[in-house]
Amino acid sequence: MGPARAPRAFIASALLVGALTGCSSEYDADDVRYATGYGAHEPLAVLGYPSTGSLGITQEVVWQLADGNAGELASLSDDQDKATPEKTAENWIAAFRKGAGGKVTAEFYDEGSVRQTVVLYFHDTGQIKQIQVLAIDGGNKDRWRVVMAEPDPTEAVTTLPWVPKRPGELGSKAPQ
Repeated sequence: MGPARAPRAFIASALLVGALTGCSSEYDADDVRYATGYGAHEPLAVLGYPSTGSLGITQEVVWQLADGNAGELASLSDDQDKATPEKTAENWIAAFRKGAGGKVTAEFYDEGSVRQTVVLYFHDTGQIKQIQVLAIDGGNKDRWRVVMAEPDPTEAVTTLPWVPKRPGELGSKAPQ
């Protein structure tokens, strides 16, 4: 094995040993889920100023909606009571799955270091969904989660009066 291959082989071996021995954390599972989703879906069009965490969790919400993955979507919730997030996930998927599979714009409001309001515009269906995302202290890095407290199907599709009908109406711009 030549000198250029030795470091690659060592890294690959270390990763394989880590995977086989179960040496992973919950962050590794989140990272793998995100990387898989990113490779399989269109990125969002973005307005406003998301943080890395608020953008990441928002993308995952849209991807799980598009894939119809209620369990995975519910796992993104900030709520430890699984009944409410599971029902909310089912409602969101029933209402927004078709739109989430097409072009989606996410408009980020407020300062996004710990909590952010996000409005999702599903262009193919003309639907709008407002969500709240927040950072939860995860030790060495914040874990971002989504508030999922809409077990009533009517509540899940209700658009609040302040939410603009089109992206950018309140002056949000694409990040520069």
